[in-house]
Amino acid sequence: MSGLIGLIGYPLGHSLSPVFQQVALDYYGLKFKYELWPTPSSGLPSLVSKIREFGYLGANVTIPHKIDIMPLIDEIDDVAKTIGAVNTIVNKDEKLVGYNTDAFGFLKPLLELTNFDPDGARVLLLGAGGAARSACYALLNAGVRHLILANRTLSNAEKLASQSQRFLKDPKNAKVSLVTLSDTKLNSYVSSADLIINATSIGMRHSNFDQESLLTTKQISQDTLVYDLVYNPRETQLLRNAKEAGARTLEGIPMLVYQGAKSFELWFEKKAPIDVMMHAC
Repeated sequence: MSGLIGLIGYPLGHSLSPVFQQVALDYYGLKFKYELWPTPSSGLPSLVSKIREFGYLGANVTIPHKIDIMPLIDEIDDVAKTIGAVNTIVNKDEKLVGYNTDAFGFLKPLLELTNFDPDGARVLLLGAGGAARSACYALLNAGVRHLILANRTLSNAEKLASQSQRFLKDPKNAKVSLVTLSDTKLNSYVSSADLIINATSIGMRHSNFDQESLLTTKQISQDTLVYDLVYNPRETQLLRNAKEAGARTLEGIPMLVYQGAKSFELWFEKKAPIDVMMHAC
């Protein structure tokens, strides 16, 4: 097995994964190197073939490939299959197996760092991509009462809402509503939400949306918790707006580290050194 692991995505100038994954590898004295593998969509099949050919241990997968990579690998874990997105690949017994650790990484800091109880909550989820799917899965399984999916394109939100029906044994337990980001109804959803999550790339450094925010200070209630999954920069414009409104906030670094730690444990079957990984960020 080759001593390489990589992050597959495009672009990757924002990524901190090599930083905290390499310190975890070094902590155990593992002779592996974690690399960035920036890959446009057209290059995805050839990269997957390269992972097979050279026997790389595995990979993480990020924007925009979490969904598109699924048909290119051999097996998909039940959770990843249910969510419909893969963020971790393990080269196991000459097969590429896909997992999703984002749902775990998303929920753990929400529960442990903010003491937020999703059970019975009203939640506004911004975005409908791979990260939003994982958040949607985690939230519905944690018992949210009303989940509002907001996206630029309503059809993508409708697709996620339809897929979310399989996330629960009894989907009637939760109400799911849809709205576009330009709809005037969004304001009422923002002001009444117990939790707002940004699962888009808006605000991400080195992107076309650097320093931007989907919500203004005036829209956000001081009674709301605002959770931005963007981790670079640590304090996005959305989080600055939320703090100015008096709302509680949660940055994206803890989710990044927790999902990466779960990937590490899948690759090496060792307990990830969470504190070491977190400190590196």
